Amino acid sequence: MANPTQYYAYVPKGSSQESFKTTGTASFNSSLPGDLEYSLYPNTSSIDVKYFYETSEYDTSKKEIYALKNTLNRNTVYSPHFAYSSSHGSKEKQKLALISIPSIFYGSSIEKGTVEISFYVSGTLIGKLQDIKKNGEMIETTGSNVNLVAGVVLYNEGFIILTGTWNLSTLHDEVYVYSPSVQAAENPKWIHWGAGCGITGSNNLTTGSSFDLNFKGINYVPTITMLAHANKGDMNHSNNLTYIKYGELKTKGPITSSNSYLENEQIEIKNIVKYPYENYSGSLEKQTYISKIGIYDEKRNLIAVAKMAKPVKKTENRAFTFKLKLDI
Repeated sequence: MANPTQYYAYVPKGSSQESFKTTGTASFNSSLPGDLEYSLYPNTSSIDVKYFYETSEYDTSKKEIYALKNTLNRNTVYSPHFAYSSSHGSKEKQKLALISIPSIFYGSSIEKGTVEISFYVSGTLIGKLQDIKKNGEMIETTGSNVNLVAGVVLYNEGFIILTGTWNLSTLHDEVYVYSPSVQAAENPKWIHWGAGCGITGSNNLTTGSSFDLNFKGINYVPTITMLAHANKGDMNHSNNLTYIKYGELKTKGPITSSNSYLENEQIEIKNIVKYPYENYSGSLEKQTYISKIGIYDEKRNLIAVAKMAKPVKKTENRAFTFKLKLDI
């Protein structure tokens, strides 16, 4: 039994240093610029949530936040809450949670005004965030501090940063790692959304809590627009056998000899023109029905066929232009 065909995804090594998650560092570093990095399908992606504890100075554990510094500051034109460091806090030092959404979930960007984050405890909704202003601010619409900004969303990059540290509920305790070596019971906060790693104890909120994230994506599909022309007097002949009057091929066959093969020029075309008067005989008007349009490449290879929802009648005194769109 032959082995099943294996399909590989590939990406050229370039200045962006992008590769697959399954590609080892040693293998990637040993390849040359322009080489192809391969990965066997399927490649999987999942939404990741990471909690960052409070620090007083630069800490390498916050490298993901540092990497977003310029992006955050660039978005301050939409809201001051994007600022990397401001009166609203320093994202380099404060407690926060980073939600990373792979682009496979949203396409080109996350649609503004569609992001919704919910926090449940024992099936009860204790808080909800929405970007109701469509400017990236995640505003609490349900909870203990309605209308407060609890984080920001980067629509194009697929990141959500939660900075809300107020208590969403005082009825539940959570044992959460908030420093490298210390654990303490805390009430649920927005920075605990999606918590699951490093949590212990009998009052573990994770066992009774659930989290919900909703959004819509925008996917821009490149298309090519083509125009197919059927001018007057063109496209009015067909090689379809039904184009010829029935029985003509039997009585007027091809003219053949030892060195030629000629079609009979006297073969009559079937006249399908309708007349308003019964038994009225009019002159032939050649007409066809366009049902398909072939798309060819520069080497005249047929690469696609566009089909009409309904065949279009083409007479010699009518001209048509068909507009075709092809996703590429």
